[in-house]
Amino acid sequence: MNTYAIDLSLKPTTFDLWHVCLAGTVALLALILIVLLLSMLISLMRCKKKPAVLPAAPTPEPVVKIVEKIVEVEKLVHAPAPEPVVLKEATPDAALQLLGLLQKEARFIDFIKEDIAAFSDADIGVAARVVHEGCNKAINEHFTLATVRSEQEGSKITLPQGFDAATVRLTGNIVGLAPFTGTLVHKGWQVTGIRLPKLTSGHNAAIVAPAEVEL
Repeated sequence: MNTYAIDLSLKPTTFDLWHVCLAGTVALLALILIVLLLSMLISLMRCKKKPAVLPAAPTPEPVVKIVEKIVEVEKLVHAPAPEPVVLKEATPDAALQLLGLLQKEARFIDFIKEDIAAFSDADIGVAARVVHEGCNKAINEHFTLATVRSEQEGSKITLPQGFDAATVRLTGNIVGLAPFTGTLVHKGWQVTGIRLPKLTSGHNAAIVAPAEVEL
């Protein structure tokens, strides 16, 4: 019987083509894996260094400006047309009545129409006293008067913003806007009651003083 002996100390000295291809493939795959790992590591490092910048949110418009715009739009859309100014026509009857009362009680028209240049101051003073008394009587009987301001004349008063310009007349150096502080020169007058007699039908109010004929 033949016996075969194997020497394990011997080393291979040649490589076949198959082993060469297998070794090259393993080396290529290892290189690709290393490149991928390096790329991922570099990307992570860049993300940590550069924080994400979010786009700035638009600043909200203040509520007051929004309300003002809404009000302006409403005014443009819903603003009513201004009402026409209606002027009241004054009837002359009441004025003619008053003139007739002054003539009746104080001879007012006679005094006004008289040429007083030829009279002395004393004579004019006497006539003026009669006219004053008669006018005062006529006014007190048919009108109720009150002062516009209750303060003493010569005192300092302050007119606030929005004061009634129909009741107070400003004089002097008027500069700027109210409030105004000034001296009360005149209290003013206002009528709080009228008691004029009623006119009969067909009465001619233009005849304030009929002509007088003595028989």
